[in-house]
Amino acid sequence: MRRFALAACALLLGATAAQAQGTLNIGLREDPDLLDPTLGSSYVGRIVYAAMCDKLFDLDEHLNVVPQLAQRWEYEDPTHLRIHLRPNVSFHDGEPLNAEAVRYSLNRHMTLSGSMRVGELNSIQSVEVVDPLTVRLVLKAPSAPLLSLLTDRGGIIISPKAGEALGRDFGTRPVCAGPYQFDSRVAQDRITLRRFPGHWDAANYHFDQVVYRPLPNSSVRAANLQAGTLDIVEQIVPNDIPAIRGDSRLRLAVGDGLSYTGINFNVNNGPAANTSIGQNRLVRQAFELTVDRTALIQVVFDGLFTPTIQANPPSSSMYMPELQPPERNIARARELLRQAGVPLPVPVTITTSNSPEVQQAAEVIQSMAAEAGFDVKVRVMEFASSLQAGYSGDFQAYMIGWSGRADADGNMWQQLHSRGTFNYGRWNNPAADAALDEARIPTDPAERRRIYARVWEQERQDLPLMYLWTVKNIVGLKRSLDGFVQVPDGLIRLRGLRMTR
Repeated sequence: MRRFALAACALLLGATAAQAQGTLNIGLREDPDLLDPTLGSSYVGRIVYAAMCDKLFDLDEHLNVVPQLAQRWEYEDPTHLRIHLRPNVSFHDGEPLNAEAVRYSLNRHMTLSGSMRVGELNSIQSVEVVDPLTVRLVLKAPSAPLLSLLTDRGGIIISPKAGEALGRDFGTRPVCAGPYQFDSRVAQDRITLRRFPGHWDAANYHFDQVVYRPLPNSSVRAANLQAGTLDIVEQIVPNDIPAIRGDSRLRLAVGDGLSYTGINFNVNNGPAANTSIGQNRLVRQAFELTVDRTALIQVVFDGLFTPTIQANPPSSSMYMPELQPPERNIARARELLRQAGVPLPVPVTITTSNSPEVQQAAEVIQSMAAEAGFDVKVRVMEFASSLQAGYSGDFQAYMIGWSGRADADGNMWQQLHSRGTFNYGRWNNPAADAALDEARIPTDPAERRRIYARVWEQERQDLPLMYLWTVKNIVGLKRSLDGFVQVPDGLIRLRGLRMTR
């Protein structure tokens, strides 16, 4: 019966998906939030930006920073970065991409009310136009992660004309300078982009149209890939791997990722923080001791992911091998609850997205925590709605993933600093803040590691964010789709992709 239902879903999608020659159909795990690089925050939104919005810099498959809209760059001194732009680049509306456009976009990222990029770019004091194709970034202090941060949404340059005309509605009709331009969007159904012939590298993009389809149910994504109505799926879950590997028309690309999933506790973000688990770190420590991460990953992800208690993956130079998950200890958890003086059972509501795997993981934790005296409820929301709940403080515990960045600052400052945009629970620890700020300055990895060790000392005591696992990137695609290059950040880059038969 289940197989029949999935096949029916595949046929339904097949009846509505664009089938014309030259269309690439991509399955996403969620529907992106705003398609505005200043205001948006979803991971799947970054996948759409990879086709629609070029950045100053990008990452290669080895996580090296490479030029994109920038042609070259140099530091005049530790606080002055000069960036030379590609000539003859235009936005989708025909406006020229020049130094003034770069200044406009970076200032918009740094000053627009509600910007999600403020914490990423707050090392920049000012942006100066040197000549039509040269900008100078004046920094408040040396910034080791700056180039890496400009490979993401903070480095996206938008059309100033469209930005001024649309204002906060820019995300409804975004105008960038990527190889594909925005065509249309139907919420929860599809985002359609069409090829931009005026792109500076247009010869290396081979599809006339790209359609992104949000499908939160992983089995439905896999079924549509097998049915041929999707050409590539950005996330295949471990349970669906055997079926994909057993289909001669398909293949998998599996690589180490940068992302993690964890539970953010609301410790200081509005009235919902006034709970036992929000106000007492002993309760949070007890909750962690109820969870067997290895067993959790085995049940939900067939053991493919890696247990963790830190933000950076083992491939990162800032990974701390000495930080390992504690073993499950129900007796110790009960003792901590006794020390905390809280009545049992301790109520906790975990908010999750409507991804079946995340929901299942929350339910496994629900069962584990009950043995120590926690009464866990699971609250499931559509992903973009869960994000808004996270920002507004409408949660007690929020289980969400972070897609990961090449530099450790991108995995830590925004999530753990008191001014961080993605510090959902509003943890405020002056010692951690000072260390996070200090770690942005030195370029010596050993020195940065010593500073980050101080952050982890504070984080492990307070436990505002309970890290659970790091992932592998598992992409499913048609065997006939050639040219796919897997980058650890998980973004689907369309350069060079083509159907071979």
